[in-house]
Amino acid sequence: MSRLSLSAALRQGLIAGTLGLALLGPAHADEPLDVVTSFSILDDMVSTIGGDHVAVTSLVGPNGDAHAFSPKPSDAQSLAKADLVVVNGLQFEGWIDRLIEASGYQGDVVVASHGIQPLAFDGHHDEEVADHDADHDHGDADHDHGDADHDHGDHDHDHDHGDADHDHDHGDADHDHDHGDTDHDHAEAGHHHHGNLDPHAWQDLRNGEQYARNIRDGLIKVDPSHADDYRRNAERYIEQMKVLDTETRERLAKIPEADRLIITSHDAFGYFAHAYGLKLLAPVGLNTLAEPSASDMAELIQQIEHNHAKALFLENMSNPALVQQLHQETGIAIGGTLYADALTPDGEGSTYLGMFRHNVDTLVDALESGH
Repeated sequence: MSRLSLSAALRQGLIAGTLGLALLGPAHADEPLDVVTSFSILDDMVSTIGGDHVAVTSLVGPNGDAHAFSPKPSDAQSLAKADLVVVNGLQFEGWIDRLIEASGYQGDVVVASHGIQPLAFDGHHDEEVADHDADHDHGDADHDHGDADHDHGDHDHDHDHGDADHDHDHGDADHDHDHGDTDHDHAEAGHHHHGNLDPHAWQDLRNGEQYARNIRDGLIKVDPSHADDYRRNAERYIEQMKVLDTETRERLAKIPEADRLIITSHDAFGYFAHAYGLKLLAPVGLNTLAEPSASDMAELIQQIEHNHAKALFLENMSNPALVQQLHQETGIAIGGTLYADALTPDGEGSTYLGMFRHNVDTLVDALESGH
């Protein structure tokens, strides 16, 4: 073959190969999206909506405590090769900014809590929260937020991480994700503070619907070829949340208001209490690493006795010592274990909806029986 013929053949081969790649899309188009989530509840949500099109890695696994989490080099490696990262936001992951920066990840970050009405936290979730009405309707009578049309565009989640323009473009020079604290000293040794917002928004199923929409939109943005599947899965998932939300409201409404007091290890159920008409007390605030003072415990015991609490509740990812101490000092029975910030490796608590259903069953059983 002449040199000219060989050159022409190479060109034709290159063109054919390029066309083939164009038809196939990205090199990994036939492989599932590599999605990294910050903790296990988001892992289940992404897996449910993404189906076979995603492979999910959770930084904080089942029964893990995101408050006490300390990232490892392997976590940075997981982020570095990810196609998408999904976080809760609302300053829940005090360690995430440094980890993203260390990993060199430059892709999209879906902030699952974007668009919800956050609850302010001042240590008294039972008090009225401004601009957050009792019906918790997110400004939409059917809580659908436009569903399939709720696209968020470029996911300009500017309220999260304290970043004025958190538009998911991690190539920006100002990629500091400051969480409202520039130097992140509070994130050392896994300890972090949530500021004045309660980050546990998933404990209200209507917020869970918004989480699902945000995750759906994030998946569609990075993988538009499977958009119909993501929309279909999200629609089915949201409908299941609506059904469980209605059931939860009906069951808890049957319990006398005076009996709707729950005492848990840490303050993870503010959204649940606010949405479903309960009163919440906890030995510590939002962070499981906090330790109550003797005077705090004495005041809490007084509140428990004054309100004639029916039961105390453990949490699957928290140290049970404080609740057991309250049990010994007040004589109030422990009504069971609730799933707060993490799923379980298997069983009913291994999914978001299973977790929620378990919590409702446990609370209703304890409060109705008058432990």
